[in-house]
Amino acid sequence: MPLDAFNPSAPLTFGVELELQLVNLSDFNLTAASPDLMHLLQRKPFPGNVTPEITESMIEINSSVHTAYGPLLAELTEIRDTLVAAGDTLNIGIAGGGTHPFQHWSDQRISAKPRYEYLSQLYGYLAKQFTVFGQHVHIGCANGDDAMYLLHALNRYLPHFIALSASSPYVQGHDSLFESARLNSVFAFPMSGRAPFTLSWQEFTDVYFAKMERTNIIKSMKDFYWDLRPKPEFGTIELRVCDTPLTVERAAALAAYLQALCRHLLERKDEAPVEDDYLVYNYNRFQACRFGLDGSITHPKTYDSIVIRDDILATLEQMLPHAEALGSVEALQHLADAARSGSDAAILRRHAEREGSVEGMVNAAIGHFRGDRVA
Repeated sequence: MPLDAFNPSAPLTFGVELELQLVNLSDFNLTAASPDLMHLLQRKPFPGNVTPEITESMIEINSSVHTAYGPLLAELTEIRDTLVAAGDTLNIGIAGGGTHPFQHWSDQRISAKPRYEYLSQLYGYLAKQFTVFGQHVHIGCANGDDAMYLLHALNRYLPHFIALSASSPYVQGHDSLFESARLNSVFAFPMSGRAPFTLSWQEFTDVYFAKMERTNIIKSMKDFYWDLRPKPEFGTIELRVCDTPLTVERAAALAAYLQALCRHLLERKDEAPVEDDYLVYNYNRFQACRFGLDGSITHPKTYDSIVIRDDILATLEQMLPHAEALGSVEALQHLADAARSGSDAAILRRHAEREGSVEGMVNAAIGHFRGDRVA
């Protein structure tokens, strides 16, 4: 069926999705607790929204639509506190982090939803291997052309979000040497990567999407696992490269940074995006995944080499006037402090070294999500 018309939304409104780990407090492995947790949470009103994810050891929480950082952070904090209380009742831990450090994909159970069962049949073991945990951020757009413009203008900044959210250093019990190993699981899917280049919503729908639909490979936008994708039914673009951070404070700050960047880009003072910007895209994304804040990226316009940490700090400074207008200066300061002090991946590695085990790392991640002061 044809792609939905782009449903306009208030520009620069935003919302957050977080995929979270459900942990057995006896051995700190993942536990298939989402059915029990969902049943418990349905007994009383829940701030935002909570849904099952592809396997039963994970859940997804969704914020409401917001215009400002403060109310978003307040809601995410309330959601977190509600989840933690429910987890305590069921004796399970809830944690952020882009990967669980030692779970094995073969142990996971696919959630009993028709779409997830279909994906399991289609993708085989990749569906269970997709027990990884990401943050998605939606930004409201006035029309489809603005959405396509932002989709491509943001490609230069995607390494920032990968590096600032990186929290998946361990996979299957071993240090992957990546800051964000989670994205390697995403890249295995055939429709991952980036959107085709066009700045016209009509061309995207009438030419590209229509062709893809005729191939019988694609039925809806959900079938694309792009790093950034339009969501016409919501009137948004969706950033999908972030690991789930260890704290809701970092999650809210990342959303506020994206909002400020979009406000800047929509002024259209920067050089417009072009197809050749993507010559360096995969290389820059790899640098951010592998080395995080210490990675070196190539500027898509000048081809200058820049350390990601330095580029983030310079861009945060540039975005301050927008943050002041949007009420998110505190969020950008949070990210500047993180860029200087190190990523969540570095924090998790320190816990693994200090505790002497990956189980200790998971226990620390649970504490970080709860809001405990974890050294």
